[in-house]
Amino acid sequence: MKGKTMRKIIIGLACAVIAPFAFAQTSTTTTEQTTTVPATTTTTSTTYTAGTVTTYEPDKTIVVRDEREGPVSFALKAPVRIVDRAGHVVKRALTPKDKVRVYYSGTGETRVVEHVEVDD
Repeated sequence: MKGKTMRKIIIGLACAVIAPFAFAQTSTTTTEQTTTVPATTTTTSTTYTAGTVTTYEPDKTIVVRDEREGPVSFALKAPVRIVDRAGHVVKRALTPKDKVRVYYSGTGETRVVEHVEVDD
């Protein structure tokens, strides 16, 4: 009987020593790295050239004679809105001698016409 008791004690101690390893939990740590990119701001300004129309080809070009700069040519790459001072769309074609303001952004060859305002 002493041998059976001793065997039970040894088996019990062995189980007690092994049990913490058998039931050990593993943990996973996830690290997330974020980077912040500083925001860049781009400003565009719209300017205008005022003068008299000398040449106008719908959806192609408009040439305006400015008192300070002389003739200034604008390429019309897309249909451009032509409005009066109140903002109403002008349905007629522009003619030479019409007083206009050509609103555009960019400079030189990169000018993009926003709209044309006709002074009636």
